Amino acid sequence: MNTTQYLAEIIKELNRSVDLISNDEAEKLVNGILESKKIFVAGAGRSGFMAKSFAMRMMHMGIDSYVIGETVTPNFEKDDILIIGSGSGETKGLVSMAEKAKSIGGTIAAVTIFPESTIGQLADITIKLNGSPKDQSESDFKTIQPMGSLFEQTLLLFYDAVILRFMAKKGLDTNKMYGRHANLE
Repeated sequence: MNTTQYLAEIIKELNRSVDLISNDEAEKLVNGILESKKIFVAGAGRSGFMAKSFAMRMMHMGIDSYVIGETVTPNFEKDDILIIGSGSGETKGLVSMAEKAKSIGGTIAAVTIFPESTIGQLADITIKLNGSPKDQSESDFKTIQPMGSLFEQTLLLFYDAVILRFMAKKGLDTNKMYGRHANLE
């Protein structure tokens, strides 16, 4: 296959993934964001980059959103939500984070391949995304992509869809959001 054929196959895989996402769970996440005072996001590796993109878009909408681990991240409180993107749902640092958030009494949302994972079980809201874990040898879902790429791509697009749903519910448009875009770059 050439590069564009690979791209076409990736898009087919993403299209198949969409049909397997629960709209009811996605709506719970949108409502959880609407009902929370501050929104915190976390993820490791590439999933963390997707979380940062999500936090940026929320900031553009005027939502108090923060990335765990940044120096300007405030404390987590009971009126807040922590959204964790983790393919396996077992990443040790993220599990510890979810346990701490649970002990504080805030809301936890997990976006994962495995809702039955440790993070999935700790979560109040769990969204199952399709994909293969990094070790695909045990996976029923087949992808041409390496490691967790399909999950990570689906995660980014899912987060973008949550933004669009939030915009629709709040009557926001891209022009209003652009006013909050960084202007010192």
